Amino acid sequence: MEFTRPLQVLSLASLGFLQWACNPIGSTLDTPEPPFSREEADLGRFAPNPIGNEVDDVPWVAHVRAVDLDQDGLIDAIGCEAKDDEVLWLRQVAPGKFREIRVAADMQAPVHAEAFDLDADGDLDILVSCMNIVFPYNDKVGALIALENDGDENFTQRILLENVERVTDARARDMDGDGDLDLVVGQFGYDQGELRWMRKIGDWKYESQSLLHLSGLINLSLADFNGDGHTDIAALFSQQWEEIHLFENDGQGNFTDKIIWGSTNHDFATSGMTEADLNQDGRPDLVFTNGDGFGPTLKPGPRPWHGVQWLENNGGGQFSYHRIGNLAGAYSPVVADLDKDGDMDVVCVSGFNDWQDPKADSLVWFQNDADGRFTKVTLAHEPIQLLTIDYADFDGDGAGELVTGGFPNMPPYDRTSRFALWKESTKR
Repeated sequence: MEFTRPLQVLSLASLGFLQWACNPIGSTLDTPEPPFSREEADLGRFAPNPIGNEVDDVPWVAHVRAVDLDQDGLIDAIGCEAKDDEVLWLRQVAPGKFREIRVAADMQAPVHAEAFDLDADGDLDILVSCMNIVFPYNDKVGALIALENDGDENFTQRILLENVERVTDARARDMDGDGDLDLVVGQFGYDQGELRWMRKIGDWKYESQSLLHLSGLINLSLADFNGDGHTDIAALFSQQWEEIHLFENDGQGNFTDKIIWGSTNHDFATSGMTEADLNQDGRPDLVFTNGDGFGPTLKPGPRPWHGVQWLENNGGGQFSYHRIGNLAGAYSPVVADLDKDGDMDVVCVSGFNDWQDPKADSLVWFQNDADGRFTKVTLAHEPIQLLTIDYADFDGDGAGELVTGGFPNMPPYDRTSRFALWKESTKR
């Protein structure tokens, strides 16, 4: 099958001025310690089972999120199919049985979706970030679209923002303390981008305020990072910046920006970020990956410095950098207690690896050894070219499952998958 368009795709990370650094992992704020060298494989722990419809075309699943969308007690998944401009609902109709429902079409290349009760009517709506054109593009074609739930899981599109730099992430939270949900929006753009927050001023009406004009914004994390009782914003920027900004909130929607981490390697290739209390000290940390494989001049593929990082929250808006471990093409970090031993682990996928090597890592678990160090455990070598992952107890049996989405960007196009649910073996 011929499929050439992915070679032009902009991944959701580093495009810009790339350079090789003598020290490939360099922070402008900290000197990272080397990762713990212990590595193992546990290829039989989880097995992938396809869910959703069978399709003939190559999928572009840019994002998947586990959520009980219909609030029936069974976890579902919502996914963004960027090539077909669709938001999909993988509805769990019985334990382990899923039915794919197209929630919305003509969605302008959706790349991220989150569920919130945006109109406070008791059901979950979907907030969708749209790039419109996924490969490099300078024009303001991005959009933020809400899918309003009528209570029976029929969804109406509401365009909340359009004709802006391409949107890659958006979250809903009360940012000014008035009791309703405001929006925080990340716009990757290309040469230009923006971080904004949108104050809710009425039913489906918002007032935008720009916080920073900077290209390459990939992911947002919202939490009270400095411990003052107000929700702050962490923003991960790729391209030539390769840095994380913290926007500290005074509780009234006024923000102070500071850089809490940055790399001196312009090809560091940051690719994803999430907030979680990794060391369970009561403060939200940040876990992020670097593994993007696309750039305008360099051949796509793995780099020796790709992997997973942890910004440990020391309180008061101060963080310490830790390298968790190596993973070529690392994407989409998820923090969960995968082995139910009481501490938090990290799971992520590889989107850009040496896929000619049948032993290239595709799905990896960084097992927390309870002393701030992690053992890298390879869970799967295929399906390959996974870009997104989430974790939840889908069937309610007390053991969590993984859900993944595939985004094949380059040959080979075999050994790939669209949506898959990974259930832990009962023989363990």
